[in-house]
Amino acid sequence: MVVVVAAGLLSVSLALYYRGNAIEYKSQRDNAKEALKLADDTISDMKVRQRDVAALDEKYTKELADAKAKLDALQQCVSSGKCGLRLNAKCPAGNTTGTASMGDAASPRLTESAQRDYFTLRERIETAGKQIAGLQQYIKEQCMK
Repeated sequence: MVVVVAAGLLSVSLALYYRGNAIEYKSQRDNAKEALKLADDTISDMKVRQRDVAALDEKYTKELADAKAKLDALQQCVSSGKCGLRLNAKCPAGNTTGTASMGDAASPRLTESAQRDYFTLRERIETAGKQIAGLQQYIKEQCMK
């Protein structure tokens, strides 16, 4: 009878021991599944954001390239003489004692270095404008989510 009681106690204690292990392992499994789901969701969100950022970058890179091409075409047109830059300038008064003629009047014009500086400044303004617009769009679409 003592042997039966001892065997019963032993089997109950073993059952409780394995039950405790099973509960602990189930809890660990559930925690690991939750962590894995969270990691998968994070990776999916990052992939979507990465695609969105790549599309945004492509859009503004194209706009910047288009603006630069347009500015280069304008600069080429001015350099070739087909186009001119309009200036709001007055010609200095010439010799007032002699007779004036249209041949003496020179149209106001930028110097070569001022013309280069003008186009450099326009290019930098376009670049800065496109970069700012792209960053603002990035903030709206990615950072404010």
